[in-house]
Amino acid sequence: MELSRRAALALVGATAAAPAMAQPAGLIAPDDEAGWARIAALYPKMGPVTQLEHGYWGNTAAPVVEVHRAILDRLNRDTSLYARRAMQKDVAVAKARAAQAMGVQPEEIGFCRNAAEGLQGLVSQFTGVGEGDAILWSDNDYDTTQGAMPYLAASRRARPVKISLPRAPTRENVIAAYAEAIRTTPRLKFVALTHGTHRSGLVVPVAEIAALARAAGAAVLVDCAQSFRMRPFTIPDFGTDYAVLNFHKWTGAPVGIAAFWCRPGMAKLIAPAPSEPDAKPDDVQSKVHQGTVDYAPQLTLPAALDFQDRVLPVPMKLARLQYLRNRWVQPLRGLEGLEIMVGDDPATFGAITSFRIAGHTSTADAIAITDTLLNQYNIMTVHRPGLAAGACVRVTPALFTTPQECDRLVAALRDLVPRIARG
Repeated sequence: MELSRRAALALVGATAAAPAMAQPAGLIAPDDEAGWARIAALYPKMGPVTQLEHGYWGNTAAPVVEVHRAILDRLNRDTSLYARRAMQKDVAVAKARAAQAMGVQPEEIGFCRNAAEGLQGLVSQFTGVGEGDAILWSDNDYDTTQGAMPYLAASRRARPVKISLPRAPTRENVIAAYAEAIRTTPRLKFVALTHGTHRSGLVVPVAEIAALARAAGAAVLVDCAQSFRMRPFTIPDFGTDYAVLNFHKWTGAPVGIAAFWCRPGMAKLIAPAPSEPDAKPDDVQSKVHQGTVDYAPQLTLPAALDFQDRVLPVPMKLARLQYLRNRWVQPLRGLEGLEIMVGDDPATFGAITSFRIAGHTSTADAIAITDTLLNQYNIMTVHRPGLAAGACVRVTPALFTTPQECDRLVAALRDLVPRIARG
């Protein structure tokens, strides 16, 4: 739905003033469908498919789209006159606004196009590990991490240690799994963690694990791509040395803007990108060489963050997303042949939760299930391979997803699972 800026801001104002059930003034309760319908009106109307795969990138709200279009128009009109004379000042403003949202200083962060690009640079260029040292990661980490960590081990002649997290994860057994791996891995120098996992949806207790790893002498990197601005935190809360995140999932910026962070004093352990041979050791941006990129997402970021701060405070977002997640998960608990991969402790999940159907653990199986859900039930999900126990199907509602859309998934799985479950 196309909205004028005036109409969009009027809707924002109406949302901010909406009454909420037992909530502070200005907040919308998770089950206040009238309030969330006003939020939905700020976003493009979905098509006929029930879209439950919002973990790739998020929709951008109408007021932010208008800012983005104006910036695109300026870049297209003024090109190098703007880019070489004034744009870098505006990029610096955007970087400062990003750092503020992250809870760090501007000189501690760099921009990149996506979290994968940031992970690639920070992991593969880490110099704080040498021959005979060890590095650690898990089967829940993102594909880029799982590719870059063996590369780091091979290039530095270090020992790669990959662990599998518990199949029925809890805060306690996930911490215990990492604690045991840290305790039994001599000369551990680098640990990669993922806060909100993109495979099962598990939220990992990063702060507790990072403290154990750093006490053992290891540097720690956290991937926050699926949790930043979905869960309430700032980067220093984790106690890690490095962090990577993006702004196009739960921050609502256009696709093409992400950031990475180095704790003060730790940037020197990341070699500069090969295209930055003269960079100073503490120059964070030099770890990822940008070249000429689409600058519009960077320049739009302050508008996206301002919109989120005004209209969608993070605790309110999380409460809504967990409400929608529970709307489909709770009725299906105990359905024979269906494995829901994350428990119901609110500390361990956000929007994402994945499932398996008994006997369907290959990647091809998971793809077939997503195809069936789309073709027979008109529901969009996505397969996620890579876990030790097998591939799964990921479900991710958005803020404007309706409870009725989650109910459609419940009905579909109640019909599908008994027909295809094996063993």
